[in-house]
This record gives sequence, C-alpha cells and structure tokens, in this order.
Amino acid sequence: MAEDGAAQSTATWPLVKFSFQVKWDDAELIFQEVTGLSSETQVIEYRGGNSKVYSTVKMPGIQKFGNITLKKGIFKGDKALWDKYNLIKMNTIKRSTILISLLDETNAVAMSWKLLNAFPCKMTVSDMKADANEIAVETMELAHEGLSLSA
Repeated sequence: MAEDGAAQSTATWPLVKFSFQVKWDDAELIFQEVTGLSSETQVIEYRGGNSKVYSTVKMPGIQKFGNITLKKGIFKGDKALWDKYNLIKMNTIKRSTILISLLDETNAVAMSWKLLNAFPCKMTVSDMKADANEIAVETMELAHEGLSLSA
C-alpha cells in the first residue's frame, strides 16, 4: 500500500520562500524579492606576549549587517519607494523598523526578521531594452543597524 502522507508530522516540511510580506512602519509593501538577510561577527585575534602556545586566541568582535535589497515591479503612478528615498536629507532621515515575515501555507506568519533603524541608501531602476521580454523592476537597498529573528 502506498504512503499518502496523512500520518506525516506538520514539522517535517521546511517552509517555502515564495510567500512573504514586508511591513515598513505601519504599511505593508509588496515586493517580488528580498535578499541580503545576513549577520556577521568579526573575529578578533589576540595573543599575549608570554603565551606558551604559539597561536592566537579568537574572540567574537563587532557585528556587521549586510544591506537588504528589495525588488518590485514598476507600476504606473506608484511612487511609494521613491517617496521614502527622497526623504533623505543631509544626515537626517526617519529610521524605521522593518519586519520581513515568511508566511506558511495558510498565509499566517511563520517567522519574522526585524531590521532596526533601517533607511534607504540606494535606488536602481532596471535597464530598458527594446527587444526584452521582461517587466520593469525597481530596486531599493536598505542599510540597517540590527537584525533579529522572532519565530
């Protein structure tokens, strides 16, 4: 008799990555792609001059967070990302908490990543080609000061 999967645990399957949402302050923005969720801890190497071991001790140092890249299709009259980008004035920008959530099969939040003190630092519009068969995409890059996971 073939196994139909009815007895399988709900925790057996990993989450899919194509269902997600992005909340910027109180607004939900729709994106095609989110990349760059990463955190890195720099390593400090130290060796005391009287150490009997001829190697260094490694210690955790400062954390670094990569920029987040958000991509979405360009729609006529949609200036939401450009409006946020144009708020940047000489070192004065409203920093925001941005919540990126992975959704389960019922569209409920399965887990979320929170960006602290995020602000836009780069905008890019896709190349335009007369012989291309693609949608126009705008890309925003966000700098931030912290990444935390809440499951």
